[in-house]
Amino acid sequence: MTERKNSYDREGLLDCGYHGFRGAGTAQLPTPPMLMFDRITQIDDDSGKFGRGQVTAELDIHPDLWFFDCHFPHDPVMPGSLGIDALWQLVGFFLTWSDLPGRGRALGAKDVKFSGMVVPTVKKVRYQIDIRRVMKRPMILGIAEGAVFADNKKIYEATDLRVGLFSDAQLAEGLQA
Repeated sequence: MTERKNSYDREGLLDCGYHGFRGAGTAQLPTPPMLMFDRITQIDDDSGKFGRGQVTAELDIHPDLWFFDCHFPHDPVMPGSLGIDALWQLVGFFLTWSDLPGRGRALGAKDVKFSGMVVPTVKKVRYQIDIRRVMKRPMILGIAEGAVFADNKKIYEATDLRVGLFSDAQLAEGLQA
């Protein structure tokens, strides 16, 4: 069971991935290699662009990371989709951190823009989401704006990142968002 704090190290994130944030059957993060950050450096529910919460996380880049060997051979670059997935992961983590029940599923984004890349010479990727809205009925839905930075240079941005939390019964029926 992961404790509600304002930052998390890799061990805490892995615990959430393997055991769920509040224990078995609760929302969890992906585990390596799909966990796309090493730590959450800040999470709260009252700051950010909209005053409804912000999450900042970091990934240390090493030339031997798994995606550099396969995307693309002899032209290593982190897939942009992994950066966007990291933003969705953070929206889902925020919802669960906020004591909302269910298992997280990414539901889409409105606009995604790429203006740079993560290559093996980058040292650190920083992710930031600003929570715009959390809906609790008829379903649990988080909506955020997000950005990805490579060594402090903004390289991706996304609006209307949407993540829902669903009960096991809802998931068994299929997503009906």
